[in-house]
Amino acid sequence: MQGFNPSFSAEAAATYDNSPRGDEADTVRFLAGFGKTALEFAIGTGRVALPLAAEGVAVDGIELSPDMVAKMREKPGGDAVDVTMGDMSRVGTGRTYELVFLVYNTICNLLTQDDQVRCFENAARHLEPSGVFVIESGLPSWAARPRDQFIDVETLEVDRVGFDVNRYDPVTQMLDENHVEITANGIRFGPIRQRLTYPAEFDLMARIAGLRLRDRWGGWNGEPFTADSRRHVSVYEVAA
Repeated sequence: MQGFNPSFSAEAAATYDNSPRGDEADTVRFLAGFGKTALEFAIGTGRVALPLAAEGVAVDGIELSPDMVAKMREKPGGDAVDVTMGDMSRVGTGRTYELVFLVYNTICNLLTQDDQVRCFENAARHLEPSGVFVIESGLPSWAARPRDQFIDVETLEVDRVGFDVNRYDPVTQMLDENHVEITANGIRFGPIRQRLTYPAEFDLMARIAGLRLRDRWGGWNGEPFTADSRRHVSVYEVAA
């Protein structure tokens, strides 16, 4: 597979909300406990930001894709969210928050370790002294399959089949993934490249940025983080 592009095009934005993960309500419930001001890195179409705002949290966003933001603007309350356009590892809003968050593996869209470190540093710059940076990310261990190539079926319906075709390189930590959808109207490809990162590496990035780990969970409902976990929700605070 070649030509993987980590950006989100108009086509990707148009269909992004068609496949919700199903844990959005749990995500919002968890995040709402960290205060009344929040900044979402990679706010996208507002799948988390808008329901979080409906809970009384003042949410701002940073986003690289204008197409994603345009989709959010079409939704109720979407015009009320202040979005700064640009790279979440570099641009700032000029404000600080009780919560900065980055979910759905999106930190892995930063394809170098340096950029991921800069993301932590940018989050730290936006935090109130008592604020937290929350990351949700999958674990590289789930991508270690035979020959490092594998297929995951996402949807299987009478008139629609969706699956992911993946290739993972454990040396570079790079995952090439193509979301494939087959319907009566044809076949659609959604390629993306990610750099998968272990929690311990994130912890070191946090230390570089002046943060430290407060809590780590296996999910949004406080599930224990164990060797069998497929993802982690990590909460970082400003180091004393």
